[in-house]
Amino acid sequence: MTSISASKPLLLWLDLTHDRSTEELIAQFRSSCNCRLVQDSELTNGDWGQQPDMICMHFDRPDLLGLNWLLEVKRSFPSIPLTMFTVQHSEELAVWAMRSRVWEYMVLPLSGAEQSRYMKSLEQLCQLRRTANGQSQKPLIEHFPALPDSIRHTADHQKHQALEKALLYIDQHFRESIDQKALAQRCGMTPFRFSRLFKEVNGTGFMDYILSKRMECAKDMLDNSQMPITSIGYEVGFKDPSYFARAFKQCVGCTPSEYRQTSGPTAASDTVEPTMDDALVEVVESLAAG
Repeated sequence: MTSISASKPLLLWLDLTHDRSTEELIAQFRSSCNCRLVQDSELTNGDWGQQPDMICMHFDRPDLLGLNWLLEVKRSFPSIPLTMFTVQHSEELAVWAMRSRVWEYMVLPLSGAEQSRYMKSLEQLCQLRRTANGQSQKPLIEHFPALPDSIRHTADHQKHQALEKALLYIDQHFRESIDQKALAQRCGMTPFRFSRLFKEVNGTGFMDYILSKRMECAKDMLDNSQMPITSIGYEVGFKDPSYFARAFKQCVGCTPSEYRQTSGPTAASDTVEPTMDDALVEVVESLAAG
């Protein structure tokens, strides 16, 4: 059995570029492959001395003549896999190449990761072709390209973009009663999909997100104003002072009056008489705590 390290893969190269730049591309593979640039007539004669492991056809701007030549090469040597390297790329060209049973379709310039993946697949192919003849079970070739980063980024971007209208609306109206079903409709989604996507993107549920916006606003007002606490509750969207007190303590860990005493503008003064609203809130808070 001949090891891959002892016998490098033999790649036959056909230059179908307009600027004859294939030698520059071959240079990227010479350290790990035996590369031979051949003319059309040499390929047709089939006098290579050694069976090539791959036929590589290099295009910069594929034209009708070059693509027909690729089909002719594929028909003439059906047992030899073929790689198409191309600078000009389109979805239609890629689909055509796969339907023409091209073994690999590579878009130039190559990234380091793409070249490494290609070489790994090529070595596995050579191993299979040289050592697995006659075996009933053949090893699988890992010939699966990774998803392009652009696709992953686009997927994440689309999720955020789908909720952009909703998040903007919440920022402007979190003090009001927001109907989740109506907001989902504004984003063109069913309530179920909206709820699931909202939590996936923001890391929290719809109602918890609105509650956190209200609490941040309430803390800011407690820090920077002397507005009565009940008025702050109404201002940030709570119609029931007792519910505001309970929700604030659950989210922040202390009551609104305790928060104001430790960080608000009246924290330094112990002689300030409580307003009627503050007194009422303290009663409600004590009941909630009890």
